[in-house]
Amino acid sequence: MWKFIKMLIGLCLLPLCWAVSVAVYNLFQDSIQTAATHPFETWALPTGFLLWVALFFLLPRPVRTYVLGHELTHALWALMMGGRIGKIKVGKDGGHVELSRTNFLITLAPYFFPFYTVIVIAVYYLLSLSIDVEPYRMWWLAAVGVTWSFHLTFTISMLAERQPDIQEHGRIFSYAVIFIVNVLVIGLWMVLIGAPEIRTLWSMLKQETLSVYALTWHYILTGVQKVMMLLETARTGQS
Repeated sequence: MWKFIKMLIGLCLLPLCWAVSVAVYNLFQDSIQTAATHPFETWALPTGFLLWVALFFLLPRPVRTYVLGHELTHALWALMMGGRIGKIKVGKDGGHVELSRTNFLITLAPYFFPFYTVIVIAVYYLLSLSIDVEPYRMWWLAAVGVTWSFHLTFTISMLAERQPDIQEHGRIFSYAVIFIVNVLVIGLWMVLIGAPEIRTLWSMLKQETLSVYALTWHYILTGVQKVMMLLETARTGQS
């Protein structure tokens, strides 16, 4: 029953997937102007991102490193939600962590929460409390790009296989949640390194979401009306 309800929720989230994508794309168009004033900072993150993409296909993949981050993400989100963690198992063929509680956020977190990127960001800002880290900002952004690319490449690779985490909550619901959060993270990176502000991103998201759901509702009503007309025509014809 719950899987069926989550499937319906997932279907309702599909228009939001489109809205988030359009909003982030529009934000990207607005942020291009930053390249002229901060060229090195602007390109540091995407350069790091592309560097890891190349390494992902050219070198042996550090699967254990990914699995470790995957299981630690489960554990971290469980702790944040009041759960307790037990033994953690990490291997080349997969891993497991014992948790006292779980929900869809804890289960899906490794697919939308870039664990190593968060560590890089946290270390940078913790160091900024005691030293001047501004001269290293470009290298920090490159490290963000590398670790974020690490997250995305492995996430896509793992989702191409049969994942128990995805099966637990259903494909439509799980993929919709994972897609929405990952695209939102892209928008947050643009805010972090570029000219756009968080309120601009929020405004675009609000506008596109209202627009796409209004259009979706319009098409649903139009479809229902056409079906009703066909049924009425069929009933009249039989009479």
